[in-house]
Amino acid sequence: MIDWNQRKVLVTGAGGFIGSHLTESLVAAGASVRAFIRYNSRGELGFLAALSPEAREKVEIVFGDLIDPQAVSNAVRGTEVVFHLGALIAIPYSYVNPVHVVQTNVLGTTYILEAVRQHKVEYAINISTSEVYGTAQYVPIDENHPLQGQSPYSASKIGAEKIAESYYRSFGTPVATLRPFNTYGPRQSARAVIPSIITQALTRDQIHLGSLSPTRDLNFVLDTVGGMMHAVGTEALLGRSTNIGTGTEISVGDLAQKIITMIGRNVEIVQAAERLRPNKSEVERLLAESSFIRQATGWSNQVSLDDGLAQTIEWIRQNITLYRPKEYAV
Repeated sequence: MIDWNQRKVLVTGAGGFIGSHLTESLVAAGASVRAFIRYNSRGELGFLAALSPEAREKVEIVFGDLIDPQAVSNAVRGTEVVFHLGALIAIPYSYVNPVHVVQTNVLGTTYILEAVRQHKVEYAINISTSEVYGTAQYVPIDENHPLQGQSPYSASKIGAEKIAESYYRSFGTPVATLRPFNTYGPRQSARAVIPSIITQALTRDQIHLGSLSPTRDLNFVLDTVGGMMHAVGTEALLGRSTNIGTGTEISVGDLAQKIITMIGRNVEIVQAAERLRPNKSEVERLLAESSFIRQATGWSNQVSLDDGLAQTIEWIRQNITLYRPKEYAV
């Protein structure tokens, strides 16, 4: 992994779940971090507000929008490394407003890459998702697995990946795409399955879920961040898409039972129709084959599922007022 001391780094989506952890880790490593956050009139920093005052003081905050090319260019200018995490990521929201999702995720990524090209950034990381694979046609899923747009969100991330590939092939833009499998941990929003299970298990007698049979490969957030930071500077990752996963899977139903046991309350699991994806859109199985990034960078997972869930449960317990467990978060 490169020496981060005084490296000038931009993180888009820095106020989000993974982005805030990445920003915090980069600051701890000595980087000079600029955080690009979607403008809001309240000046809210998202989960960057969870950083210690000492860490937050070291972060340069820039407000803007990914679909504003001038704001993006200004944010990229003067940086050496760009981590592009900014996106609309909620799958249910992509069913409701697919155009918004495509504009932000595809056009926004194009603006980022054009700015990276124009300002001669040394290395850029485009963060994608395992959702680009859709339901597994074989497991474990390696990077040669076919891509399937099973939701407008996943299709938008496929489009963003292909834009990144085109900039590498057409212009030599130094960009690598990473596909994290399901990331979880402190600060994750209620739209994700693990916070949804935990918040309901802590506060209700029933947990309302969609399908219980799909399996997921679950990465603790600091392991995902570690993979991103290890990737920077690795020539072998440029121009391609690379998995970040654990190589293990667990069903949603078994995950819910595990969390209930860890919390220690008698809670019933109920399948709720409004939480089911459309039949042809559900991703039934995700299991990563991640040997390429391990061999290319030396990265490896450090946090077990039990340890990661314990940390996540405790954080949510201490911050339960941030959630609305009775509502289905879209």
